[in-house]
Amino acid sequence: MKRQGDLLIIGVSAIPPDAKRTESFVLAEGEATGHRHELDGGEVYEQNGEIYFHVADETQVILTHPEHHSITFFPRKYKVIRQREYRPEGWRYVPD
Repeated sequence: MKRQGDLLIIGVSAIPPDAKRTESFVLAEGEATGHRHELDGGEVYEQNGEIYFHVADETQVILTHPEHHSITFFPRKYKVIRQREYRPEGWRYVPD
């Protein structure tokens, strides 16, 4: 389990089979600053607003964001969870 700003990234045993691979390596756009949480490789998937990524065997990828330390990920499948907060008007993602 690793965290970068408002993202929590956990290892998972599988990516849902109906998740669609994306062309983008951006895991989340920063709402407050416009900066991105972006991988430098791997395979990124999306299913119903949920983001997953896969780092292939014998490789590693780095997640960068200008306001946070970079994080290295090793071969495995991962799920990205965005932190949310409750406000009287309803749930919302925490701005980063």
